[in-house]
Amino acid sequence: MPTNLDLDDKLIEEARKAGHHRTKKEAVTAALDEYIRKRKQLDILDMFGKVDFDESYDYKRERHRKIGRARAHSQAISKR
Repeated sequence: MPTNLDLDDKLIEEARKAGHHRTKKEAVTAALDEYIRKRKQLDILDMFGKVDFDESYDYKRERHRKIGRARAHSQAISKR
């Protein structure tokens, strides 16, 4: 979707050179992508201390339990 933005040409050119981008569009797209990833990381860090951690949780055991349930379910369906 075409978008017109009034951006600082010096800033765009500096970003283009710093990121070795061929075009202004590539530089802006890379900058937006980096901004979004950084904000998501900050959101995750903001959750630090707010999520309960269960030291007894065994993700491998749960994975095998879920796989076993899925197999049993698919076998039951195939017998119908």
